[in-house]
Amino acid sequence: MPVEVLESPFNPWQRLQDYETRPEAPHGRIGATAVFVGTMRDFNLDDGVAAMTLEHYPGMTEGYLERISAEADARWGLLDSLILHRVGRLAPQDPIVLVAVWSSHRREAFEACRWLMEELKSKAPFWKRETLTDGSARWVEENTRGY
Repeated sequence: MPVEVLESPFNPWQRLQDYETRPEAPHGRIGATAVFVGTMRDFNLDDGVAAMTLEHYPGMTEGYLERISAEADARWGLLDSLILHRVGRLAPQDPIVLVAVWSSHRREAFEACRWLMEELKSKAPFWKRETLTDGSARWVEENTRGY
């Protein structure tokens, strides 16, 4: 159940395909795959956003993502999961996060994927600094919950 924090751009669909086609993937047991891909928006709080810089605390961030991945596996009996998250400078439409889970059944896949994304979004140690279209910058003080 890998977790990666990436400093360079990634193609979530290519990474998903590469991961799914590994020889050790649980091919025959998979009944459902749930995927969430988050991308950077060009607005926040009614302002235009030209860029965003995501910072993290190396080691702490990966450890947190590994813990929630293990918790999702224990709660929903997942066959596998994958979490990729960008850090560094991003532009609108850049992929920020990929959360994918594989399960025997759709309910577990949907619930685990949503829970992982909500935990990551609301509690993972990432810090966001937006560069607005007017040239000013600000730290994002609060993430929105999806529930």
